[in-house]
Amino acid sequence: MTIKCTVPASNSFESCPTRFQFESYSGSSIEALHAILRRLAGIDLPGEEHVEAYLRSVVRRNRRPRTLYSIMGSITLFLGMIRDNGKRSLADITKGDVEAFIEHEQDRGIKITTIRTRLMGVHAFLRYLVDEGIVSPDVFGRRIRLQLPDRLPRAMDPDDLSRLLSVIDHTRDRAMILVLLRTGMRIGELLNTKMIDVHLRERRIEIYEAEKNRMGRVVYLSDDAVHALELWLQERNSRKEYLMYGRSRGRICYSTARLRFVKYLVKAGLSHKGYTVHTLRHTFATELLNAGMRLECLQVLLGHRCIEETRRYARLTDKTREAEYFRAMSRIERGQCDDDRHNSELATIFEEEELCTQHR
Repeated sequence: MTIKCTVPASNSFESCPTRFQFESYSGSSIEALHAILRRLAGIDLPGEEHVEAYLRSVVRRNRRPRTLYSIMGSITLFLGMIRDNGKRSLADITKGDVEAFIEHEQDRGIKITTIRTRLMGVHAFLRYLVDEGIVSPDVFGRRIRLQLPDRLPRAMDPDDLSRLLSVIDHTRDRAMILVLLRTGMRIGELLNTKMIDVHLRERRIEIYEAEKNRMGRVVYLSDDAVHALELWLQERNSRKEYLMYGRSRGRICYSTARLRFVKYLVKAGLSHKGYTVHTLRHTFATELLNAGMRLECLQVLLGHRCIEETRRYARLTDKTREAEYFRAMSRIERGQCDDDRHNSELATIFEEEELCTQHR
């Protein structure tokens, strides 16, 4: 695992490393911890011994290497700001420092979702310090809740999807993209899939540990995905452990898979549309809901812990609301609004309100 982290010549927070960059998240959490601690030794931060103790506690809770790197990046940013503000002791941290951290990240133009993730990492570290008696509980006070955008998941336009699939001429890449499109798997889940997880006869892939929330699940393969996989299995090296493997590694890394997808977007003339590999997962969910699948079934296929995550897709596919809108708009455009019906409905509402008032 190759680690890239530049330690600045100056001690200013602006030049302090803002993140740890890792080419791969492979390996154990212990290996990741040792790699992080080596880098931590080259950065002048307050309370380094407490940072190390906290990271070790995270490892004991069996967190993934990716989580460790994310936590360390957030802590590095926060403590770097604390240091540059003249504080050398963690005991001096106040709620104002947390607020200043949020404002600083906003001033840098960091996305609100990224700030929220970093704030969660900082809060978890501060909770540890409070439990250890190092920081005052007053550091939390009234919790700061960032207003996050509630965006719609973006699916591919059907015509764009047809254009994309028509230009994929590589057997492995076609299998990879079709499996993502027809199973809703996250790209990391597919890249971690081994041959023993694929059951073509039963048309299913077993995901023993999900990429994001570590939930195991089973996904199913459509006819075109099965056909694409069969062609790939005829060409692939049967001695390789992973379903999708690269030339020099046990499996394809995420950056390679992403670049392959971007290559086909460019070839199809779709590079300006803003599609990403994850758009295939959004497309999978949207198409199934449009075809009548129940939210509860889709929730399991996507591996969502909470159905509210899945319900976002229903806003894209609510045909009842769409039909109601066009039916009402048609009456408006023809000038056929029924004033009597409207007044009758209002009268009913007022009567119900009056009855409720009488019984209070």
